[in-house]
Amino acid sequence: MDAVAAAVSTAGTTGSVLNKSGSGGSDRSDDRGIFEYFGWVYHLGVNSLGHEYCHLRFLFIRGKHLSMYKRDPHEYPSLKPIRQGVVGPALMVEELGRRRVNNGLDNLSEDLYVLRFYNRLDETKKGEIACATAGEVRGWTEAFDHAKQQVEYELSRGGSARDKLNMEAEINLEGHRPRVRRVSHGLRKHIRIGQGPEILLRQSSKLASRADGFQGDSGDAVEAYQWKCVLTVSGIRIFEDVSSHKYGKGILAKSVGVIDATADTVFEVVLNTERQRRYEWDMLMCDLELVDSYDGHYDVVYGTYDPKYLSRWHSKQDFVFSRQWFRGQDGTYTILQFPAKHKKKPQRSGYRRAKINTSTWEIRNLNTPMASNSPKCLVTHTLEIQSASWMRWKNNRCSQFERNIPYALLCQVAGLKEYISANPALNRENATTVVHSKISDGSISSSEYEDEVLDEFYDAISAESSTSDEESDDDEKHDPKELRVKLKNISWAITTLALKRTAAPDLGEELDPTVAPITIDQSDIHGSLRKGKDDNDTNCWTSPSGKGFMIRGKNYLKDNSKVVGGDPLLKLIAVDWFTVDKSVDRIALHPRCMVQSEAGKKLPFILVINLQVPAKPNYSLVLYYAADRPVHKDSLLAKFVDGSDVFRDSRFKLIPSIVEGYWLVKRAVGTKACLLGKAVTCKYFKQDNFLEIDVDIGSSSVARSVINLVLGYVTNLVVDLAILVEAKDEKELPEYILGTVRLNRLKLESAVPLEK
Repeated sequence: MDAVAAAVSTAGTTGSVLNKSGSGGSDRSDDRGIFEYFGWVYHLGVNSLGHEYCHLRFLFIRGKHLSMYKRDPHEYPSLKPIRQGVVGPALMVEELGRRRVNNGLDNLSEDLYVLRFYNRLDETKKGEIACATAGEVRGWTEAFDHAKQQVEYELSRGGSARDKLNMEAEINLEGHRPRVRRVSHGLRKHIRIGQGPEILLRQSSKLASRADGFQGDSGDAVEAYQWKCVLTVSGIRIFEDVSSHKYGKGILAKSVGVIDATADTVFEVVLNTERQRRYEWDMLMCDLELVDSYDGHYDVVYGTYDPKYLSRWHSKQDFVFSRQWFRGQDGTYTILQFPAKHKKKPQRSGYRRAKINTSTWEIRNLNTPMASNSPKCLVTHTLEIQSASWMRWKNNRCSQFERNIPYALLCQVAGLKEYISANPALNRENATTVVHSKISDGSISSSEYEDEVLDEFYDAISAESSTSDEESDDDEKHDPKELRVKLKNISWAITTLALKRTAAPDLGEELDPTVAPITIDQSDIHGSLRKGKDDNDTNCWTSPSGKGFMIRGKNYLKDNSKVVGGDPLLKLIAVDWFTVDKSVDRIALHPRCMVQSEAGKKLPFILVINLQVPAKPNYSLVLYYAADRPVHKDSLLAKFVDGSDVFRDSRFKLIPSIVEGYWLVKRAVGTKACLLGKAVTCKYFKQDNFLEIDVDIGSSSVARSVINLVLGYVTNLVVDLAILVEAKDEKELPEYILGTVRLNRLKLESAVPLEK
């Protein structure tokens, strides 16, 4: 079977409203515009003979339909796709980070970014594509998200649309084998008399849409940092966290600067270890060498310091540090850097092994006017400094501080700023190019595909291939010098589908106002993790108010304003902390579960959140939220409880906050809201008086790496979580918090085995 290997990075949720065209009245979506996204990607895989291949392919998304070509169909209108299918409602997209891939051209290898697709209900259906930059991955991730939203729209219409979608999803690719071979043969004939794809390698992908500015500038949880500006230099500001003095371990300092480039561009520059490029902006680190790489989002680097920033007694120092990076759903890049050891790099002769300062990079796009062609991003470099040297410099303004390592690290932002300003080609190469919407009069119907039987996307992208349509690319043999050009950054702009929603009632009507509330007696309700007495208690849980979280206000769609959250709608009544051999779904059916108790069966409604934590052993943190009345049938919560999985994935939101703990963990977890259904695999199970959501944290390599970091410090962490149903329409605003939980310094060994 084909395995499709690739290289890409994780998912965003920004966008703009899709333009409308056409007229209503037919059974087709002709009151809606057609969403299109297209561009060049690498398609990698292993065929039935066990041979790996890496081919340049033109991928085209139109509505929910996906096609793959060997040429740009805009230049060759009569060209037929070599693969095509539909994006199903169970599609999941995961960014696997960077991977070294053989591009098939003279056995040259490149670092590409991998994007993996799989079916949430059947992970045997999967595939991967590869892109040259993390920015391209972001574009494709959001494009597939919009294709899923089109599926949701069609499912919401019911009737013939639902039947048609189900019919398309059930088709197997095996029936297409003769057609695929004929198309491939025809392509070879066509290419012999036309131009080869070496011309196409330099083209950027284009998305038919209009562009909106980046939305969201701050976190969604209230943080305790107190930053004070202490120095400005070379166009950057240097801050210290004055609240960190009370801990006595070290000082947090950060440098902040605005750079005239996209976040994608700056991220690639920071991650690059190439000596010549690094010399142009980094005045501290002389030589960097990539030692090892893991999971696409984690690597180990060896380097040396410039001697002029060291004392005369130790003029030569080397170091080893690890880097871990990920991209949030708002498009912000975070890079964590901390000291490490590696057996491949023992201490170098004549050098003193230094311990590099623990630090983080945060790179976030800034809003710019739509007419502006000058992207900007905010770059923040935070590091931990020994309090003695920092305080000595602050008190005496000692000039020696400006010739030491922490100062040189803080000035790296200034070096980046000047380097990118002096290299405008970086902006031209990666800046977003807006292509205006090409909205056709028709809807996203299947009329132009009706002569073809459609497959699910997974089958179309990762089905078993023959030498005639994948492994053999005789028609693509060209001068390797012309093909050694990486794909440029995808020019993209994303639109959000304007789905029609009925109005949501006020918060007071989310639960049925006609039914008298019951009194929830928690004396009969117990979980394996005990409820804490106060904030000083350990290895326990409590339920804080929503005042520590920022949620969408009434005017959010107009001014992006957020307000302090109120008290949760649902009451947290119990928490279970289990160890399991492997992830357990539908845990609410377990006889030991609180839902199956007599007290649980009497509750009007229970929301069960099963957070499946990958580790050795695996854990399940199960949260039980109860309502004192039934859910109102016309409320937003009812739409979520009774809606489709696609709708739930697009609305189930979690806001994390590390209230107390190591600052690096705080930076890794962040405070931005996350649509869990788009970040990891979520399974939903509704029965009787409850809805269970099984959150597979291990389904994302990024989530796995973050949770592993958290587990290393969990006994010293106070973690707050808020759960929401995201409000998207004006009538659904303002948002409200479904439930909260505070996990106070959990002990891993306190988890109890879940009996079978």
